[in-house]
Parts: sequence; structure tokens; C-alpha cells
Amino acid sequence: MSEIKTKLGQGGRLVIPTEYRRRLGLKPGDEVLVRLDEEGLHISTPAQAVARAQALVRRYVPAARNLSDELISERRAQAARE
Repeated sequence: MSEIKTKLGQGGRLVIPTEYRRRLGLKPGDEVLVRLDEEGLHISTPAQAVARAQALVRRYVPAARNLSDELISERRAQAARE
């Protein structure tokens, strides 16, 4: 995706260009996540953040392993013991 120059508005508000909002499926009132690191300011949707976290976990967990099923099983076993 290309870069688009934009300006800060009143009170430090940043307008996300229309093309970017359309591609991200953003509508007025939607939440976005803003992250600052050594590379700069990053804006993402909650769905993008979840996908990024899942990809990070997947690097350490084999594809055949289902962590959510394991957690549910553990919780059920714990509840049965109580």
C-alpha cells in the first residue's frame, strides 16, 4: 500500500484517509488499536491484532495442537473435581 500524507487536526486528531478506511472496513465509531514502537506509529483493527497474536502463538505451537480445546478440557476436569 502506498503512503498518503495527511495532517493532524484540531486537538491532535488524525484522519485516516478514505481509501485506507475502506480497505480496512472501518466506519465512524469503530475502534482501532494504536501502537507506538521504535519503527513509528501503527494503527490496526482489533481483528488484525488478534490475527497477529495468533500468528505469533502458532510459531511455537504445532498446527495439530488445539490450545482452546485443551483449555476447555482442563477446565471441565477442574470443575468435575470441585
